Amino acid sequence: MEMATPHLQIRPGNPDFLDLPWERPISDWAHERLVEMPTGIHRHPVVFVAYDEGVFVIKELPRRVAHGEYHLLRALEDRTSRSAEPVGLVERVWMDRHDEQSAAVITRYVDHSFPYRHLVSGPGFGSRRAQLLDAVAGLLVELHLAGCFWGDCSLSNVLYRYDAETIEAVMIDGETSRLREKLSAGQRDEDLEIMKMNLAGEMADIAAQIGVELDDADLSLGDDVEARYRSLWTELNQELVISRDESYQIRERVARLNDLGFSVDDVYLDPTDSGNLVRLNVSVAGRTFHSERLRQLTGVEASENQARVVLTDLNYFLAKHGSMTPSGKSVGTFKWLTTSFEPIVKRIAELRAGDPVQGYCDFLNHRFRLARRRSQDVPNEEALEDWIDSGLPGFEVNLLAVEPA
Repeated sequence: MEMATPHLQIRPGNPDFLDLPWERPISDWAHERLVEMPTGIHRHPVVFVAYDEGVFVIKELPRRVAHGEYHLLRALEDRTSRSAEPVGLVERVWMDRHDEQSAAVITRYVDHSFPYRHLVSGPGFGSRRAQLLDAVAGLLVELHLAGCFWGDCSLSNVLYRYDAETIEAVMIDGETSRLREKLSAGQRDEDLEIMKMNLAGEMADIAAQIGVELDDADLSLGDDVEARYRSLWTELNQELVISRDESYQIRERVARLNDLGFSVDDVYLDPTDSGNLVRLNVSVAGRTFHSERLRQLTGVEASENQARVVLTDLNYFLAKHGSMTPSGKSVGTFKWLTTSFEPIVKRIAELRAGDPVQGYCDFLNHRFRLARRRSQDVPNEEALEDWIDSGLPGFEVNLLAVEPA
């Protein structure tokens, strides 16, 4: 077959992908760079290729659709970290632009991720159900805050990864999405309706595949995602009316949002008809408060809830060693990195595959449970050996979690 070189638009810092057999559809590839990775169901052909720079996802699409998805993901990454990272756009200029194989979008594979079927337990998600609900609802809230109308929210269009005691969801399919400065209530409602319909269909498929009656399928999953979505959206967008001498409520409002993981861009104080009262509103950014804080202090990259857990450990270390002055915190943080975090993360990476930062969070959870049983602090070395002897357990799922009304 005659070699053909496509038009390639590749972002700096990534491979050039010129060694791949672009003259053939990706479903016909037999190439040394192809690797198998956990993934969900795709409506378009998808392959995974490995380079020194990492693992990349190549998805074939008609040219117009590929252009739309690539440029949407490029624009979206400036607004949220919960979407696939776009790497390149490929155009087979010798093909009809409407052909399924006329273009491809390249994204970076979401490290340590897995598809939703990894969480399936029977006809539903068992003890992981509440975590999945929170993950999908939180993802939709973040996308809507970023002005993104998804248009096809489903369990299959998301990859998941463990984030301390929770699950993080990342959007990997944006071909139906549209980006606006701000979404209207009607647009958000439409997206929620699409989500509920898609999730009901997926749960029905799961039930059919394992031979469960439709009445026993978890068809209300989408309704429960919507309930969590609306609760979180209200929390983030509520307006408070305070008196001019109640400035402490501003700090409390910002602290509450930070506790939820959201960064705050701006605080707006608008006068009311009463001269002594003001309306308090905030502009909420992405759910990256703790991850950005950890990166600033230590250079450690972690997802949001992982960062919250690791920061708690760092603050505990600083308090225990009396490092609470600015200079003491700087020295103490370096000591924590070199004597606690880095050695344990290195040991974890030698003991098991997967995300070593998640492993550190699992270790911290084990150390906490061990200390609670003994009613005293447990040294890292002793806790680590006990964790290893126990089989490196992860976070225990809270089986008593109460579903929202």
